[in-house]
Amino acid sequence: MTSSKLIAFSLCLGASGWALAAEPLLTPQALSPLLQQPGVRVIDIRDPKAFAAQHIPGAVNAPYGQWRGPATNPGELPDHDKLVALVQKLGLTAATHAVVVSTGKDATDFGAMARVYWTLKSLGLTELSIVNGGMQAWQQAQLPLSTTPVQVAPSSYAPTFDATWLSTREDVQQSLKLSNAVLVDSRPDAFYQGKTQAPAAKLAGTLPGAVQLDFNQWFEPKTALFVDKAKAQAIAAQIQVPSGQGAVAFCNTGHWAATDWFGMSEVAGMPHVKLYAGSMVDWTQQPDYPALQNAPGRGEQLMRATQQWWQRKFN
Repeated sequence: MTSSKLIAFSLCLGASGWALAAEPLLTPQALSPLLQQPGVRVIDIRDPKAFAAQHIPGAVNAPYGQWRGPATNPGELPDHDKLVALVQKLGLTAATHAVVVSTGKDATDFGAMARVYWTLKSLGLTELSIVNGGMQAWQQAQLPLSTTPVQVAPSSYAPTFDATWLSTREDVQQSLKLSNAVLVDSRPDAFYQGKTQAPAAKLAGTLPGAVQLDFNQWFEPKTALFVDKAKAQAIAAQIQVPSGQGAVAFCNTGHWAATDWFGMSEVAGMPHVKLYAGSMVDWTQQPDYPALQNAPGRGEQLMRATQQWWQRKFN
C-alpha cells in the first residue's frame, strides 16, 4: 500500500469513528501524554487521605471499598444502583477511556485495580487500562503530582450489567454438573491445599476438580509489575481449556482471582474467561454444596474454627 493510500485509509477509519482499543496495561510514561485528552479519566482507588496527599493530575478518587460488596463477603457485587451512581459521579460514559491506578505496592494491590477494571468492563466501558506498577511506578518515573481537588461534571450514563465475564454460584454449580468449564483457583498453595482458609469461609479446600494458577505468577520477580504479553501467554498456557469450554477464576472473595481473570482474558487474550466474584466465601455459605477438594478432616476443621473464634474474641 502506498503512503498516500495509507493516509487515505487512516482518514477513512477516523471518519468512521473506528479506533484501536486501549492497551490494558499502561506504563506511567505512556499514560502521561494521554492526560491532556478530554476522554481520558484516571480513577485513583486509594483511600482519600493518600489521594489528597498526592495524585496524578486530573485523577478522581473512588476508594476500592466502593466497588466491593458487604462485609459478609466483599467479593459480592454492590447493588447495581450504587455502581451506576458511582460511575455517574465519576463522569464516566461508555466512551470514556478509564485508567485505574492504586498504590502499586505489591501483587495483592494489583488485584484491586483488576477488580475495578473488570467491574467497569461489565458496566459497558470498552476503553480501559491499568497503570502498571501503580502510583509507586508513577513516582519512580518522576512524573508530575498534584494535590488539587478535582471536580468533574457527573454523567447521565445508566449502564446495565453485562454478565459475559461473571460467573455466579449457580453458574459454577452448572459447570460442575456439565463439566463445561475449567475452574481456576487463583490462591497460593496454603489455600488451594486446604491448609488455611479465609476467615469468612466456612471450610478450607478448593472447588471440586479445580486447577491452581497462583496470582503471584503474573508479576516480574520481586516487583509489582505485571509481565508483558508474551510472558502472560506462557502463564495462561498452564491452563488447558478444551475446545468449546471456558475458564472460571476464583479465590476467597474475587480479589486475587481478578488478577488471574485480567491476565488470562485481557493480556494473554484467552477467550471465554469469567470471574466467580463471590468465590469460596460465597460457595461455602450456601447450605448444601458438593464436597470440597483438599478439604481437611473434621477434627482439624473443628480445631481451626476454635482458633478463629478465639482470635476474634481476644484479639
